Amino acid sequence: MRYILLLTVLLTSTAFAAPDFDETMAAAKQGDAYAQHNLGYMYANGEGVPENDTEAVKWYRKAADQGDARAQFNLALMYDSGEGVPENDAEAIKWFRKAADQGDAGAQYNLGIAYAFGDGVPENDAEAVKWYRKAADQGHTEAQFNLGVKYANGEGIPENDAEAVRWYRKAADQGDAGAQYKLGIAYANGEGIPENDAEAVRWYRKAADQGHTLAQYNLGYMYAKGAGGPENSIRTYVWWSMSKNQGNTDAAGNLDILKPMMTKQQIAEAQILARQCYESDYKDCD
Repeated sequence: MRYILLLTVLLTSTAFAAPDFDETMAAAKQGDAYAQHNLGYMYANGEGVPENDTEAVKWYRKAADQGDARAQFNLALMYDSGEGVPENDAEAIKWFRKAADQGDAGAQYNLGIAYAFGDGVPENDAEAVKWYRKAADQGHTEAQFNLGVKYANGEGIPENDAEAVRWYRKAADQGDAGAQYKLGIAYANGEGIPENDAEAVRWYRKAADQGHTLAQYNLGYMYAKGAGGPENSIRTYVWWSMSKNQGNTDAAGNLDILKPMMTKQQIAEAQILARQCYESDYKDCD
């Protein structure tokens, strides 16, 4: 469970401004749960004190036992990753659930992941949907995306493309590249929303600009067939090149087909633009 949970949870943890260590320690020793959590965080991240996961767990636990949701969440992470304490999925779930029951969106999302994959709990798509929705309703981007996937696939809930699109859009509007890509597909295929190639191109581009390789490939395909705008072999070349650079073999094969159809001048222009796009990390691709 470690990889799936930690990858996204770290993006949603509460912002933390490190206080003075001595003051925090004094307050923590007096039983202040807020200070105990902050002390655990300082030990976990080496802020104001040498990093020490065992001490982090100790202080997180003290705060968690007093009902501090942040500490419960972070203690769950420590059990999930085996940092400062033996890895234990059951304990991770226990503490995620305590934080989730207090409304912590990150913990709710992680419970959704756990139920979706059967990590530490029996696999249960309906439970996954339940917890994703709780987090998604609080604006948790990854939960919104995963809830969209559940609606699209009919997992734990009746299949509903319109609802899938609704949740993809919420995540896409927050900058989630995967959701932007899915929204592009929905517009391109008319799934859950009226077909609109121009909108498909717009959302593919948002995801492509973030390095989403499949969005880059699909964006190139849209330019190749003139969908959503004029046919443009140079832009096709650029975006298939970006996708190829990330290991997409379909993009590589399509480039081999495309090149003989282009003039030498077009290829030269496309190569310059592709280099510019790559070196700017997709920020200058036009």
